Amino acid sequence: MQGSSLPPGLCFLLCFFGAVTPKIKASCANCPPNASCVNNSHCTCNSGYVSGSGQKLFTFPLETCNAIETRVITDNCSEERQTFNLNIQMNSMDIHCNDIIQEDTQGPSAVAFISYSSLGNIINATFFEETDEKERVFLNSQVVSAAIGPKRNVSLSKSVTLTFQHVKTNHSIKKVFCVYWETTKQGGLWSRDGCFLIHVNKSHTMCNCSHLSSFAVLMALTSQEEDPVLTIITYVGLSLSLLCLLLAALTFLLCKAIQNTSTSLHLQLSICLFLAHLLFLVGIDQTESKVLCAIIAGALHYLYLAAFTWMLLEGLHLFLTARNLTVVNYSSINRLMKWIMFPVGYGVPAVIVAISAASRPHFYGTANRCWLHLDQGFIWGFLGPVCAIFSVNLVFFILVFWILKRKLSSLNSEVSTIQNTRMLAFKATAQLFILGCTWCLGFLQVGPAAQVMAYLFTIINSLQGFFIFLVYCLLSQQVQKQYQKWFREIVKSKSESEAYTLSSKMGPDSKPSEGDVFPGQVKRKY
Repeated sequence: MQGSSLPPGLCFLLCFFGAVTPKIKASCANCPPNASCVNNSHCTCNSGYVSGSGQKLFTFPLETCNAIETRVITDNCSEERQTFNLNIQMNSMDIHCNDIIQEDTQGPSAVAFISYSSLGNIINATFFEETDEKERVFLNSQVVSAAIGPKRNVSLSKSVTLTFQHVKTNHSIKKVFCVYWETTKQGGLWSRDGCFLIHVNKSHTMCNCSHLSSFAVLMALTSQEEDPVLTIITYVGLSLSLLCLLLAALTFLLCKAIQNTSTSLHLQLSICLFLAHLLFLVGIDQTESKVLCAIIAGALHYLYLAAFTWMLLEGLHLFLTARNLTVVNYSSINRLMKWIMFPVGYGVPAVIVAISAASRPHFYGTANRCWLHLDQGFIWGFLGPVCAIFSVNLVFFILVFWILKRKLSSLNSEVSTIQNTRMLAFKATAQLFILGCTWCLGFLQVGPAAQVMAYLFTIINSLQGFFIFLVYCLLSQQVQKQYQKWFREIVKSKSESEAYTLSSKMGPDSKPSEGDVFPGQVKRKY
């Protein structure tokens, strides 16, 4: 292997090295960076650099010298060199050896990797059309090119990995795009086809591309900053939900009068939501460590999927209970729910997360949040199950409402009072929040009503724990009686403790004062 010269037949690299020597006499006082003066008349690029025009000697004042690295392979790939790394100016490319060697070609094969110092000023972010009007996109890397020879148009068996050093370090980056230059009838533009983001930090971006071309990194600054009011609502609402979920879980555990299959469902849902909300509050912004951020993103993925799965089981149990109102058959419902409850509630989310993590582990954790990447539709590993669950729960809700309406109409007017009907309607409406159906508001955050939908989505879903505590605890007569019982016991225990403290302070040998009156004694007047 060698990298300083090329054997005959590799004509595709002439554009990089050049072979034309112009016969123009001029002064070379203003040679570009990484170039030297030759005979006080021409400029030539230093070793490891090549001119943009491909000429060895030049006088053009705007000529540039671009860094280049090449590899020439004259034999077959071995186990020791399965992957080649080409590195220029803090930009690098990893390419598999089998993609460099072309079996149907006689002679050696080669790969070239070049970094353009100023090409990004010409083909900048204005040639990128896959963006939103609110986003300010800019080129944040040097433009690099890669080619294989002697045949240039070859398909790759494995994707190449490109690592770019950022030109600017900006903490307000919202989106990162791995792009390549696509030639069109109109000239060309930046495209994302076949290029995917692997990882990004403050100084570098890593991309995977399934073909060779000219590549760069585009970054977007979103002009729409985070709404501080929404942030406050989120933290206040989730904090209130954490308190309510904790109280609800303690109630379901300690109140033996209400413990049944339904209570078990409420308890598991409360635990999953409590852990998910708590981890969200303390870990969603922990992006300093890539590994820690990926673990947090995976844990949030699992906990929220588990919470939604328990919401689905809640909806199923509610439907089965309503369906069997006419024929009391609670035993069969309890047997069914006990059999499928825990395997479905915790097993199904584990399978989904395991598949997602095994297929694309690098998509857990982004540059700004410890959550799932949007690239390649990876976010649908969460949104897909969530959409399916709240759609099914919405169907369950409609069926339950229809069954209850028929049931109430069959009762006499004395039983179906206005008060009971209002309470039933309120509880049924609250089930929409408990079953997660209001998460569909997240898909309506588009167009002129986006801001309103964002507020509704944040307020309603951050208070899901409050609705669980309200419906299943505060509005339950059995729980109300248990709360009253606990309150009386606390007051009684407190009064007995105060009486014991008072008697211990007086002591057995203490004499009563003249004004003290004891039980069975009558104070006499003299």
